[in-house]
Formats: sequence, C-alpha cells, structure tokens
Amino acid sequence: METKVLTQEEITSLKSVRKKRIQLTENFGVIELRIQEFNLQKETYKEEFKKLIQEEIKLGETLQQKYGDGSIDLEKGEFISN
Repeated sequence: METKVLTQEEITSLKSVRKKRIQLTENFGVIELRIQEFNLQKETYKEEFKKLIQEEIKLGETLQQKYGDGSIDLEKGEFISN
C-alpha cells in the first residue's frame, strides 16, 4: 500500500468542507427542534379550539332553551325571536 501526502491546500479544503457539513447538520437539528416545538404548540391550540367549540355549542343550547329560536344583536344586547 502506497502512502501519499496531501497538500496543505487539500487538507485545508477538506477541513473546511467537514466544518461546513457539521454546521449544516447542527442547523438542521435546531430547525427540526423548532418544528417539533411548533407542532406541540399547534396541538395545544387545536385542543383549546375544540374546547371553545364545545363551549360555544353549550352556550348556544342554553340560550336557545331560554329564549327559543332567533338571533342576538350583541351591540344592543338584544334577542330577536323568529
């Protein structure tokens, strides 16, 4: 097996490429962690949204039982029956 010595320029180029690869790998890792954090936050908001929908339904049913069918003018605070 023959051994040959690399030039300093070749060694420098190889080290530079390796350093860039390591940095890119780290950057991708950071981005992936952020994506996971956003996904967790998204799931939390989805759960909150589901709860809000249930709250709206319950409130609507309560108001319908109390006032019957109609609509509400929030600006005037009035119920308008059909």
